[in-house]
Amino acid sequence: MGMSVGGRSGGGGRGGRRRRRSTGVMSEINVTPFVDVILVLLIIFMVSAPLLTAGVPLDLPQSQAKALTADKDPISVSVNAEGKIFLQETEISLDELMPKLKAIAAAGYEERIFVRGDKTSNYGAIMRVMGAISSAGYHNIGLVTEATDG
Repeated sequence: MGMSVGGRSGGGGRGGRRRRRSTGVMSEINVTPFVDVILVLLIIFMVSAPLLTAGVPLDLPQSQAKALTADKDPISVSVNAEGKIFLQETEISLDELMPKLKAIAAAGYEERIFVRGDKTSNYGAIMRVMGAISSAGYHNIGLVTEATDG
């Protein structure tokens, strides 16, 4: 029943065994800051992505048609509720629309042109825009709608 005093029996000290100080290179990488940065970026992109979808705010009509796939960025002509016409995001008059589209066609654009019309806009205004697009030499015209939930 003896007790060892000052020996290497491991009972003395604060935590039992002595810890050795390591002077070698740490082989573990702390990924917590990296994950934090990635999560912040993910949240930023999730919030900002819906804001980048369309330049002209429209209330599009709904349809059960399937979405079309396109290789290039399409040209879109929009008609808002007040009857204003937009080529991409730039407001343009009906008289200026045909010469601009002819200039685009001369540059080699042969893809589909999308017509986006607010559901409360005048049907005649949308038909005048489609007539101008057809007169400019484009015959592949698509009407843009929102998909229904169902």
